[in-house]
Amino acid sequence: MSYQDIIPLVFTEIVGDFGYKVFANKGGILPLATGTIGYIGVIYYLIRSLQGSTILVVNAAWDGISSVIESIAAFVFLGERFTNYSEFIGIIFILFGLLLMKIPVLRNKEFVFPRIFSVI
Repeated sequence: MSYQDIIPLVFTEIVGDFGYKVFANKGGILPLATGTIGYIGVIYYLIRSLQGSTILVVNAAWDGISSVIESIAAFVFLGERFTNYSEFIGIIFILFGLLLMKIPVLRNKEFVFPRIFSVI
């Protein structure tokens, strides 16, 4: 697992979420397709992230990076602000936690998609 896998995982999740949100409220084939394609990307990048790693580490990194990126997006695009200094400190703790996990920027090993039909 690396930032090379986790960051696209977060962005494809956001695309999927936004597509399904529009579909849920307004309908339409394009939002449904956008949401579905986004979540196909989530599946792909989750498989990439899990190869050679553990669910514990991948899930923690995914949640932390997702929180930071979505907080930045809410700040920049929606104009939202923290109402208490402790919320800002919470984001700093998330960033500190991500640093402690020592996630590499690039993958250490080349990704090989697993065989679909194999004996377990």
